[in-house]
Amino acid sequence: MAVDNPPPAGPARDGLFARAWPLFLNGAQSLFPGYFALVMATGVVSIACQFLGMRPIALALIAVNWVAYPSLWALTIVRALRFRGLLLRDISDHQRAPGFFTIVAGTCVLGTQNVVVLGATGIGTLLWWLGLTLWFVVMYTFFTAVTVRNRKPSLARGINGAWLIAAVSTQAVVVLRGVIDVAAPPPEMIQFQVIAMFMIGCLLYLAIIPLIFYRLTFVSLSREDFSPPYWINMGAVAITALAGAILILRGETWPLLGPLLPFLKGFTFFFWAVASWWIPFLFALMGWRYIWLRDRFTYEPAVWGMVFPLAMYTTSTYQFSRAMGYGFLAPFPRVLIFVALAAWVLAMVGLLRRIGQGLSAGDRA
Repeated sequence: MAVDNPPPAGPARDGLFARAWPLFLNGAQSLFPGYFALVMATGVVSIACQFLGMRPIALALIAVNWVAYPSLWALTIVRALRFRGLLLRDISDHQRAPGFFTIVAGTCVLGTQNVVVLGATGIGTLLWWLGLTLWFVVMYTFFTAVTVRNRKPSLARGINGAWLIAAVSTQAVVVLRGVIDVAAPPPEMIQFQVIAMFMIGCLLYLAIIPLIFYRLTFVSLSREDFSPPYWINMGAVAITALAGAILILRGETWPLLGPLLPFLKGFTFFFWAVASWWIPFLFALMGWRYIWLRDRFTYEPAVWGMVFPLAMYTTSTYQFSRAMGYGFLAPFPRVLIFVALAAWVLAMVGLLRRIGQGLSAGDRA
């Protein structure tokens, strides 16, 4: 049967999918391994808003995360299927490989966000098991790959704050389990595992941070070398303090925690104090780069690695003051939340502009 009016060719027939698919493939090919820091930052800002009485914002950020999380997984899966060589290269790259830990941390932060804001413990439990599985896969793949690599970079070229996401991802598993089992304790085996992972997270921070501190203070630093991931120097220790505070708050219901409470309180205080020490130093280095050297601030995926620590310190201080009974610290999170929100908004504007530029370039092509 002949067709008198064939369907029109071009954009009217192809539609949005045909225009977007090449851009999606390009995004998958060039995907920054640490882009799940977007989910981490959004989740922690949402949690802080929930604690501080800004529930509408907290709910809106859950919607953002449930768009971002599956979108990033889709890009990651396509990259693994279509651009496997690039993915394998990144896994053994000292600069880019630590970004894979954001998949673990992002999964657990999303779970914590859903439990704290929505009370969705079922979703949180599923994401905890997924995060725990990913933790084993990413942790041992990363450290094995960078260890057996034949040609390794110098310390100056190989180390940066992103390495501390290994500690962040470990403590994110601890925090999520701590907010799931509030009313009743989990099985003793899970209690034991969670406490052990808290200790492992502490070890990872204490093992990696001396290398980073040496890099900052004894190796020449250019403006490009001081990048947003260095804020994870503070974010990693802030989430460690948060994990410790959560365990202290569970001390009355988790039997295995009882004998450890004096140790946990001292260790948690230590990590919160270290997180506080980092903040003026990091702001001073930002002033050096963007004011003294007059460098231009531009959006890059690693910017989310700066937003996350600011929000994490806010949440950490809130829970630390509750766990330790330090009511005089309560006003600080109410101020810091606006700093974290401002940073999130600026980063999101940068991301949306980047997406808009990509769409415009695709239309011109």
